[in-house]
Amino acid sequence: MALLVTGSAGHLGEGLVRTLRAAGERVIGVDRKPSPFTDVVGSIVDREFVRRHVAGVQIVFHAAALHKPHVATHSRQDFIDTNITGTLNLLEEAVAAGVRSFVFTSTTSVFGDAMTLGEGEPAAWITEDVVPIPKNIYGVTKLAAESLCQLFNRNQRLPCIVLRTSRFFPEDDDSKPVRDAYAPDNAKANEFVYRRVDVADVVEAHRLAARLAPRIGFGRYIISATTPFKREDAAGLGRDAPAVLAKRFPPYAPA
Repeated sequence: MALLVTGSAGHLGEGLVRTLRAAGERVIGVDRKPSPFTDVVGSIVDREFVRRHVAGVQIVFHAAALHKPHVATHSRQDFIDTNITGTLNLLEEAVAAGVRSFVFTSTTSVFGDAMTLGEGEPAAWITEDVVPIPKNIYGVTKLAAESLCQLFNRNQRLPCIVLRTSRFFPEDDDSKPVRDAYAPDNAKANEFVYRRVDVADVVEAHRLAARLAPRIGFGRYIISATTPFKREDAAGLGRDAPAVLAKRFPPYAPA
């Protein structure tokens, strides 16, 4: 059985290729950039390139994308080309090739402004039922690509699972106030209380999604570290987050 991983030079793509190969799977890694985990260099925006490398594949892990940090370096059209057209190319060729599972890596960034409420209001409690409100071209294009996956499941019966992953990248935070206030490791540790995940868990979630996609058909799932909070903490988190954190996790002590 052949598996295709797009974005094989990225953090998640590398993790997928490395783990799948260690499990004895035959994996084809594709990316625009050469890497030890990239077998074929090319762009998913190129329909013919996609057609050649989806042929004979049973499972597609679609992790390639322009990400939030690229908002500062790439045009909105670049995001549309890669995140929407690239996904469309893969979906259409997956149907043509008889792919049995399509796993799309999305992001909790699609929630956008739904995650940030007004000062003094209860903290947002994010589940799969929350309606996304994207706040940049990254979120907009990832949400559009999710809808394409849903459409292809509905109309072409392609089993598609969307995984909305929390942050797992090793780079410094893309928020200047956060970078100014915290050392990088501290900022990443803080994120585990509300919006971070270990890349190994993201890889495992993709493997499970591929296995279960034919049974599920279509689904959207948030992949994130387990929160130490409960839903009833939302009001307190909006007023005094350190106090709630200390209540739920007594060893915590604000510096």
